Amino acid sequence: MASLNREELLQRIDRVIDKMKNLSPEEIVETCPIGIISMDNWEWPQGVGLFSLFLYYRETGEEAVLAYLEDWFDRRLQEGVPPLNVNTICPLLTLTYLNELRPKESYRGLLERGAAFVMKEMPRTEEGGLQHIVSGGLNEGQLWDDTLYMTVLFLTRYGVLTNDPACVDESVRQFLVHLKYLTDPATGLFFHGWTFQEGHHFAKALWGRGNAWYTAGLVDYLDMIEPPPGVSLFLCGSLERQAKALRPLQAPSGRWHTLLDDPSSYEETSATAAFAYGLLKAIRCGYLSRDFEPMAWRAFHGVLDQIDPDGTVRGVSYGTGMGRTLQAYKDIPLCPMPYGQSMALLMLVEGLKHDLAEVRL
Repeated sequence: MASLNREELLQRIDRVIDKMKNLSPEEIVETCPIGIISMDNWEWPQGVGLFSLFLYYRETGEEAVLAYLEDWFDRRLQEGVPPLNVNTICPLLTLTYLNELRPKESYRGLLERGAAFVMKEMPRTEEGGLQHIVSGGLNEGQLWDDTLYMTVLFLTRYGVLTNDPACVDESVRQFLVHLKYLTDPATGLFFHGWTFQEGHHFAKALWGRGNAWYTAGLVDYLDMIEPPPGVSLFLCGSLERQAKALRPLQAPSGRWHTLLDDPSSYEETSATAAFAYGLLKAIRCGYLSRDFEPMAWRAFHGVLDQIDPDGTVRGVSYGTGMGRTLQAYKDIPLCPMPYGQSMALLMLVEGLKHDLAEVRL
C-alpha cells in the first residue's frame, strides 16, 4: 500500500468534488424516478453530498465551497422543495449550518417547517419510531436504518440551534428505538429494516451501506449533542460491537461486501468509505480504541484504490430499497453516485485530521 500524503489527499478531494458536482443521468442509467444522480435534485443523495461539502469547507475555509452551497439552496428554493419525508429532510442538515453563516428568512422558514414536520406530522410506528416514509412510498409500520442519518441528524442539530429540548429528546428516542429493533443480537451488526405489521426483518439483510449509516452518523451525532452519560455509553457500546463484528468480515482489499456476511456479494465502496470515516473519527474522538486503526486505514486505502484519476468513485451500489430476498441486494447495479462521491469525501477530509506519517497498517 502506498504511503499517504496530505497534498495528494487534497488533490484527490478536488477531483472527487468536481465529479460529484458533474455526475449526469445521461452518463448513468437513471432508474429511480426521484432523480438520485444529478446534484441538481433535492433528495437524500444530494443531502449527503451537501453535508460532506460543508465539512470540507469547515476544515479548509474555502469560500468557493460555501458559495456553491448557498447557490444550491437558493436555486432549489426557487424551483420549489418537494414534499417532506425521511429522505427529503436530509438536505436540511447542511442548511442548519449554512443559515448560521449566511442567514436568510427563506432558510429559517424551511428549517422551521422541516422540524415541525418531523415532530408533529411524520408518521410513527409502534413505540414512536419514525416511519420510513419516502417519495412514492409510505412503508407503513417500517423502521429502516437509513432514517437515523437522513432525518434524525437534522432534528438533533435543529434542536441544539433553537434550544429545543423536545427535539433533542426525540433524537435520543429514535436512536434507541431503531437500535432496539434493528440490532442483530448474534453479531452486533444491523438489519436493514423491521416491519411491525409483519413482525420480521424482511430478508434479514446485514446490508453494508445501511450499517455504515450508523457508523458515520453516530460520530456526527455525538458532535452535535452530549446525550446523558448512560445513553452515550450505550450508543458507543453498539458502535464498538459493530466494529468488532466488521473486523473478520473485511476483504483483503480493505473493503466490505454489500451483504457484510456474504463474501459472494460484491465489495461496495460507499459503505467502506463511511465505515472508514466513522471508525477514524471515533478513534480520534476517543469513542473507540486505537486497536481499530489498522482496520480503518485498510478501508481507507481500499477506497483510494477505487477512485479514478478523474475523481470518479467506483464500486458504488445504486439506490437500494428494502429487499425481500438477499439476492435482491446482490442484484443492485454498481455505478458512480453522489453518495459514493460524498462518502469518499467524508473519509478523505477526516484523513486530513490525522498524522498521516504515523499511519501503520
